[in-house]
Amino acid sequence: MTTDHGTRTTEAQQFLSLHLLETVAAVLPVRDENGAPKTLVYGGVERHMITSQARRRAERIHSRNRANAGIGALKNRTMGTRTREWALITARALATTHGWDRDEAVRTARAVLEATGLKFGDPEKKTVANLTKVLLFAPEDTGDRIAAHLAQESEAIRAWTAEYLAAQEAAAKPKRGTKRKAAAPEADLDLDAERAEGTEGAAGLLPPLRKETRAAVLTALAPRDAIDIALYGRFLAEIADSPNVDGAIQSSHGFTVHEAEQVDDFYAAADDAKLDRKRNALDFLDEVADAGAGMTGYQSLISGTFYRHAVLDRHRLRANLRAAGMTEEEAGQAARDAETEFVQAFVDAFPEAKKNSTASTGTLPVLVLAFEGNRPFNYAGAFQKAVVETTANPAGPQAVQRLLDHHEFVAGRRREDLTVGKVLTYDPEIDKQLREREIGAGPHVEIVDSVEKLTA
Repeated sequence: MTTDHGTRTTEAQQFLSLHLLETVAAVLPVRDENGAPKTLVYGGVERHMITSQARRRAERIHSRNRANAGIGALKNRTMGTRTREWALITARALATTHGWDRDEAVRTARAVLEATGLKFGDPEKKTVANLTKVLLFAPEDTGDRIAAHLAQESEAIRAWTAEYLAAQEAAAKPKRGTKRKAAAPEADLDLDAERAEGTEGAAGLLPPLRKETRAAVLTALAPRDAIDIALYGRFLAEIADSPNVDGAIQSSHGFTVHEAEQVDDFYAAADDAKLDRKRNALDFLDEVADAGAGMTGYQSLISGTFYRHAVLDRHRLRANLRAAGMTEEEAGQAARDAETEFVQAFVDAFPEAKKNSTASTGTLPVLVLAFEGNRPFNYAGAFQKAVVETTANPAGPQAVQRLLDHHEFVAGRRREDLTVGKVLTYDPEIDKQLREREIGAGPHVEIVDSVEKLTA
């Protein structure tokens, strides 16, 4: 939008677009199934990639940890947890807070959640028997809320659980006098189908969960006032009457602005006890058999300048918060706090893979660009032609030049619905580059010196 004098306004628009350039050296933020860095082909060359799901989780956990520690705009607000362990979390609350026997608590919690509609792992396998088959994103206090209801209705719940487990066990027993005959391999599919039909039939024989209990479980699982669920959304197909949430954040995969390069780093780990023996002349083992490192291997490491992008839909965020039960005023304040914290996480958070051996989480952005519009704007096209890096002309400054040129063209010549862009850098050389461009002298972009001012 523009004023009568041709300068851009700062009126809030629906979409907040964030663009970031960051340079990393010898890291491995994400890996594929073979342990290799993830890549994509763009502009005819291979690029390294940091997936959006890795970035989103890093940002979500960053915000949640700060909120739970009483730090930042979302301090002391409700946040969510995504896990398969809700039955175990509920059982822990029943045991520690309400004095239930641990084994009884686990059996009861699993039965109640299963009767609500969630599917669990194979009961014959202890590692997954009490885990749901899907990750469930719910408010952090969900387990406490369910446990409180079960404890309050303990007499009725215990009677129902005993009946449910007995019916489940009876349905699982084979009919008397039937034996499984040897079958050809091609008959396995028919056998699996029969088992599935038997499972569905058994479900109809199980006693239904009490209406009051089911309602309490659904209320506990509902998104309610969990800010990160309103931001990132959730999808739960197993319980039809449990609300799904369309996320208010769109995230792109990060990719290098130049062609991908990696190094396969050979490492050797020393055996402390063996070296101590050798150092103190206590080596009594055969020298040939005892030679070499304690462990060796390879790991792939990548370096480069990445471009990444995210968008916040302010209207969707407020709608999600109002749907969770907040008033218009409450939703407005929560949305402003959530936006502030999301921008902070977008700038500060980094995937934690190999964090101790690469110190990757200490990465600071080369440049952050933030602006608003009535639709999202992705500037990946600025890097379709790969940057060619040289000693005298590294990728970071070139990428900054391209990104700002791209934005000034779009904002200055093609779109009038963009607000003034804000740029933030943590690199003194880039800061010098920005000031030489006279950023801030024109109507399209201005320099800021803190994350908070990116959306101020």
